[in-house]
Amino acid sequence: MFPFESIITIDKEQKEPVYKQIAFFIINAIRGGTLKAGTHLPGSRQLAKILGVHRKTVIAAYEELNAQDWIVIIPRKHVSVSERIPLLKPQKWNIKTSLRSYENDLGLSFRKIDENLAPDNSSIIDNMIIDDGHPDVRLSPIDELLKTYRSYTSRKYAIKNAHIGTEQGTLKLREELSQYLAETRGLNISVDNLLITHGAQMSIYLTAQLLLDKQTYIIVGKPNYPVANKTFEEAGAQLIEILVDENGMDINAVEAVCKKKKIAAVYIIPHHHYPTTVTLSVERRMKLLELSQEYSFAIIEDDYDYDYHYTSSPYLPLASAGHNGNVIYIGSFSKMLDPSLRIGFLVAPSNFIVQCTALRKLIDAGGDGYMQNALASLIKDGELKRHLKKAKKIYHLRRDLLDTLLKENLSRYITYTLPSGGMAIWIKLLSNYPVSQLNEIPQLKILQINLEHNAFRFGFASMNEQELTEIVEFLEYQIGNMNN
Repeated sequence: MFPFESIITIDKEQKEPVYKQIAFFIINAIRGGTLKAGTHLPGSRQLAKILGVHRKTVIAAYEELNAQDWIVIIPRKHVSVSERIPLLKPQKWNIKTSLRSYENDLGLSFRKIDENLAPDNSSIIDNMIIDDGHPDVRLSPIDELLKTYRSYTSRKYAIKNAHIGTEQGTLKLREELSQYLAETRGLNISVDNLLITHGAQMSIYLTAQLLLDKQTYIIVGKPNYPVANKTFEEAGAQLIEILVDENGMDINAVEAVCKKKKIAAVYIIPHHHYPTTVTLSVERRMKLLELSQEYSFAIIEDDYDYDYHYTSSPYLPLASAGHNGNVIYIGSFSKMLDPSLRIGFLVAPSNFIVQCTALRKLIDAGGDGYMQNALASLIKDGELKRHLKKAKKIYHLRRDLLDTLLKENLSRYITYTLPSGGMAIWIKLLSNYPVSQLNEIPQLKILQINLEHNAFRFGFASMNEQELTEIVEFLEYQIGNMNN
């Protein structure tokens, strides 16, 4: 027997007659799909006993439901939900509407990560999107990657290997990646120093959870990658912001803080700092490493787009220098290939990797072994290097084209410094042109706007020549009409 007492709640203190309350809850159960078409309902005598009301009250409720075609009454036989649910809404009564179960908020106490966060239910693609520095997927060897992926799913040995060791990352990918990082970034590491993650953000989260707590301080840039800041705050740490200038984070200011407080970590983006795109100078890199040794703090090095340098060779990562294991190095394949390819990596001493892997297993059983092994083949076959070489040439041309377009079309509205590499330009609007108004344009979506600096990141790598030209001309029109 269906538990009708669980879907019908009678409140005799209400002004609404009890029979109407019963009818309302049955209608709500039908409309919500709890009571299906054709379902038999209890007889009036039985339902009255279940609800503890007079039988005449149930008869009145059934007559009301029958009049509105919600139920069918077969005298002396049965009462059932109508096979033809009425299209018209039922008669409105002065009774508080009951929501479906999951249309209610959770009324119990729980911890909130963001008080102002609302669900993202958007499904419409904006006409124009300025991302914050994404690769052009049209150039990526995704077809080759997927072809290898599919081939692995049909091989017995590949199927078996795809499910082994995914908590830390498949051995095949860690072997190829350790060799790749040695050749391209000078990192002297083994497979035990690598953790494969679902993107750089997971690496930042795991690191923060293990290094930080409510008693710790972490130094970050100002401005900084906002999601990283939020992650450190979520771990309980207190943030100390250090200004970022044209040479990166002010390391003298870092030293001054270290003399006053015990610092647990410094989060640094040495190449193409997010969001400003500046690069940390050699002198500041050396001093930061010295301070890390002197004051015993970890350096969290987020090197999210190391591979894209146009006018000069990149500085080697801090992680490639002598640091006695104090540098935790974070990178991602999302910036090389596709933002949707959620594969990142974390490099650290093996004892730290072991604990990161243990924590990761609490929230994620492991990555996609087929995809990781397919990516390993892409690296081993040299396809990744060939792709990056081609992409770097194209992105260089796009950066220079955007530089020309900005000077020709927007120079009277903006200021910027052309970065030596990366996939975005940090653009500041003049004070009388508020960047917030760009967010109010229906046809335009900018992924990274900074209200404090009246600036935004213009990701150019994902746009071809025509797309760059169109969007700059569109911005010229929109910004030019801001004060009209």
